Amino acid sequence: MIRGAGQNIEQTVTSWQGVTSQLHRFGGREFNLGTREIGHIHGDKLVDIPFPKKVRDELVSAGEANTHHVLPESGWISFYITNEEDVEKAIKLLEKSYKLALEQKLRKESTSASQHVS
Repeated sequence: MIRGAGQNIEQTVTSWQGVTSQLHRFGGREFNLGTREIGHIHGDKLVDIPFPKKVRDELVSAGEANTHHVLPESGWISFYITNEEDVEKAIKLLEKSYKLALEQKLRKESTSASQHVS
């Protein structure tokens, strides 16, 4: 655990366009892009982030994350913050989730806009 890690991560993630923060239903802080959760942090020690299973598998295989501590069969990963470098690694993982969510949001908006034109 690194004191202030959660606050540092929250400040960074909420500076990204469209990201909001709120209390998470199981404790900690949740980060959302619109209605989609891009991840949440429990204090200064644990970050949980949703990914498509293929991405989760790649991250776990590369040793960059662990399967989720409660839902190991899901696409979620758990990342434990044990040193200063882990704060940056957690932010990078959340950024990966953010970019995937942003791509999905833009695809939906594009599809919706083209349907209204026809």
